Amino acid sequence: MATGGFEAKQLAEEGVALCRRGEWDKGIQILGRVVEAHGVSSELPGIAYSYLGWGVAKAQRRVRDGLKLCEHAVKVQFYEPDNHWNLARVRMLANDRRGVVQSIARGLKLDANHEGLRALRQEIGVRRRPIIPFLSRDNPLNRLLGRIRHDLSGE
Repeated sequence: MATGGFEAKQLAEEGVALCRRGEWDKGIQILGRVVEAHGVSSELPGIAYSYLGWGVAKAQRRVRDGLKLCEHAVKVQFYEPDNHWNLARVRMLANDRRGVVQSIARGLKLDANHEGLRALRQEIGVRRRPIIPFLSRDNPLNRLLGRIRHDLSGE
């Protein structure tokens, strides 16, 4: 499928639109063909790699491939909140909580009202600061005091 730059961008936009509408199978097929034809470069909009990455990780269980695609999307188009959202969701599949939190924070700096990012932040919860900040979060004293704080706050 040798496509010109303009045609490839149009196909990529079509694939992204399908994914956003929930038609993941069709969207991933289109995005996969476009990326296969053009490779991982800055020629296509980052959002195309982002949605392909999330789709591949979620639907095909290829989390490592999805992570690479989403990370590339953020490099190419860092100002697009959806790229950070998709990267956060793939990192969640990879059990990378710290990465999820970082991706959500970066995305919300770009768009504080992004529904997907806000919902994901709500889903994973927001940790409080450790009681004794100069000790690690995993320190037994911090863990004990944290449990006590949690019990007293009634959460």
